[in-house]
Amino acid sequence: MGEQRQTSIDKNKTALVVIDLQKGIVGMDTAPYASGIVVKNAIATAEAMRANDMQIFLVRVTPSKDGKDALNPATDVPRWSKTPAPDFADIVPALGPKENDFVITKHQWGAFYGTELDLELRRRGITTIILCGILTNIGVESTARFAYEYGYDQIFAEDAMAAMSAEEHAATVTKIFPRIGLVRKTSEILEAVS
Repeated sequence: MGEQRQTSIDKNKTALVVIDLQKGIVGMDTAPYASGIVVKNAIATAEAMRANDMQIFLVRVTPSKDGKDALNPATDVPRWSKTPAPDFADIVPALGPKENDFVITKHQWGAFYGTELDLELRRRGITTIILCGILTNIGVESTARFAYEYGYDQIFAEDAMAAMSAEEHAATVTKIFPRIGLVRKTSEILEAVS
């Protein structure tokens, strides 16, 4: 691996996109970081960016009531077997939403498919997104792949995301994310924003 590129953030063209930090998901066991650490680092990043008048997009996932938008049932991993709690899709209150934040509701893994995320980013002149959330290799990675194909520059807050296992997290942050953006710790992102 070569030398790490400097983390430079244009505050006028960068937004934070937080994936699935909602009540029905943050209670899961995650690795290598517990969901509480992920939430804490996401909040720190969001607060630093809000202090600099930067845009925050809080993405949540929820199934439709009739289940018709569920992913292909012909897989080895079953879909949700029960109806989610009424507050399943509520963003973690300490995170937001705050004034001027956007809340994006998705019904698939990625935050771009079938949502207004791309439109809202482009209307605001956003060319770089900072990504974090749960699960690294599902919602975050799916969003990152779409973002790369749409031409966004990306910064991945490695310690503000987690997966179901340390191995799944590591595979994404060491094999996929370095090909499509910059992998950084929250502290490095905070330093670049301040």
